[in-house]
Amino acid sequence: MNMLPDDTIRFIDEITPLIKDTQSEIILCVPYTDLFYALLTAQNTNIKIGAQNMHWEESGAYTGEVSAQMLKSIGVQYVIIGHSERRQYFNETDETVAKKVKSAFQIGLNPILCVGETLEQREQGKEEEVVKSQLKIALSNLTEEEVANIIIAYEPIWAIGTGKTATSEDANKMAKNIRQEISNLYGQKVAERVIIQYGGSVKSSNCKELFESSDIDGALIGGASLKVDEFAKIVNYDR
Repeated sequence: MNMLPDDTIRFIDEITPLIKDTQSEIILCVPYTDLFYALLTAQNTNIKIGAQNMHWEESGAYTGEVSAQMLKSIGVQYVIIGHSERRQYFNETDETVAKKVKSAFQIGLNPILCVGETLEQREQGKEEEVVKSQLKIALSNLTEEEVANIIIAYEPIWAIGTGKTATSEDANKMAKNIRQEISNLYGQKVAERVIIQYGGSVKSSNCKELFESSDIDGALIGGASLKVDEFAKIVNYDR
């Protein structure tokens, strides 16, 4: 919940020349009130725009909610679903996450599905069990083609906004486990196509090591994405 429309416009204008030559895919997921301005400002750039949440129903008595159709109608391409803060503060469950993922695909939005364990679950050695369960439920109603086109963000909850980061070995191990679970459910070809990101205090000083891991394809970036220079360094990590 950051940036007013003017801030968003300024951010995109400032970062565009810094990242115009990257080979990386760049998606900015902004608050609802900034979406229209972000879409206009990002035209003719290599920046794509996404939302931070959506409801699974097309319409109805859900005051304050925004549907996939509403996002699609203004040109939004991506949507984050099941972010840990949504689960933690707004009572999202694996079941509602599954409904949202299915609805996003039906309307033609690309979901960025977030999964991850708490510190307590990791200390109990349950991190793999928790993430596999989240995955299985979230993907349960999808076709192989839909699963192949999903983006999965592994975000250990204990590493979000805390300054703590999972080691590249831990992050890659979980990404590998996620890919293996998808292979078990939908086959190796599907698992190879899925994009798996890491999220949790990613910054320019640690992103290169994470990105060069075997099963990590990118990052879901939080606080560092609010600073033009820092975010540009992450995008251009290989230059």
